[in-house]
Amino acid sequence: MSRLFPLIYDRAMEPLERKSFRRLRKKLIAAAEGSVLEIGSGTGLNFPLYRSNIRVSAIEPNPAMAKRSSERIAQSQAKIQVFAANGESLPFPDNSFDTAVGTLVFCTIPYPEVALQELRRVLKPGGKLLLLEHVKMEQSVLAAVQHVLTPAWKVLGDGCHLNRDTLSKVKDSGFKVTNAEKYHRSLMLLIEAENRKPASINPEGLLVAEHYAGAGIVTE
Repeated sequence: MSRLFPLIYDRAMEPLERKSFRRLRKKLIAAAEGSVLEIGSGTGLNFPLYRSNIRVSAIEPNPAMAKRSSERIAQSQAKIQVFAANGESLPFPDNSFDTAVGTLVFCTIPYPEVALQELRRVLKPGGKLLLLEHVKMEQSVLAAVQHVLTPAWKVLGDGCHLNRDTLSKVKDSGFKVTNAEKYHRSLMLLIEAENRKPASINPEGLLVAEHYAGAGIVTE
């Protein structure tokens, strides 16, 4: 994981946040309910948006990103815990959450298909999946440009892929997509999906996570 990326992430994102991302985040987070799992919580840009009746367990594999989220934990009305874990091996029992949230994260997860199966496992039957992702664009020329740029962008963007078809991966994983909204000429996609049936158990997931301590990040 890049040590530089956490230092520049918020500054690089601020123009995009002001233009539209913050509005889209608010729309997405407004649909979250009950016990929430946020994957790839990064510097905690979503944390202040959660309502007071929401309980959030967030995972972030980059310690520097998680440390920078401590101020936003303090700004949130919700109770938030951050865990050191990755999306492919979630440290939670089956059927633990009512909602799973991810924003700008499935572009970076090394094995998104595995992560989606893990989300199905830890979500309750009928639980919500809420995603805001940049994806492979529908226009063939723009998609080709994304494909060409992706190898270099992965290096600059801490593993970020510009050309992932995240909506297809969500559908193929067994989620029922209930809403998909396109923004910025199909570059951005807001996805809402339902966990239709239980996924297989991953017993090793419980052995992976370590809790962060200090810096405002809550431990058990």
